[in-house]
Amino acid sequence: MSGLRVGEVAARAGVNVETLRYYERRGLLAEPLRTLGGHRSYDEHAVTVIRVVKAAQALGFTLDEVADMLARRAGAATDTLAERAQAKLADVHARIAELRDMAESLQAAIDERCVDLISCAQTNPWARADASSPAPDDEENR
Repeated sequence: MSGLRVGEVAARAGVNVETLRYYERRGLLAEPLRTLGGHRSYDEHAVTVIRVVKAAQALGFTLDEVADMLARRAGAATDTLAERAQAKLADVHARIAELRDMAESLQAAIDERCVDLISCAQTNPWARADASSPAPDDEENR
């Protein structure tokens, strides 16, 4: 079988050409061989790798995490995919709890018919900072 051109790989993997080239630059996808005319020539494995990257992203893994997992595939991994997935699931549950708290606070603001932040914060307990909220002078909030 002859090699696949960049557009063919992108179409089979369900991404655009720029995504494919970005994955190459990030090292997620090996640089392909080139034809005598200088065109990239991929094998079917490139399609598989791109699909795996997209599937991992859909599970919540970052590209850095995916790159690390792909790099460890060849060697002895210190942690398994199941262990990484367990940690990611814990992160998701924590985020869900944060979003539930946020939803409750927003509902309270709606229920109180708040018209501005200052007056609402002065009269409603949900608006008070607690230990789980970042301090107002926290670097992240600047």
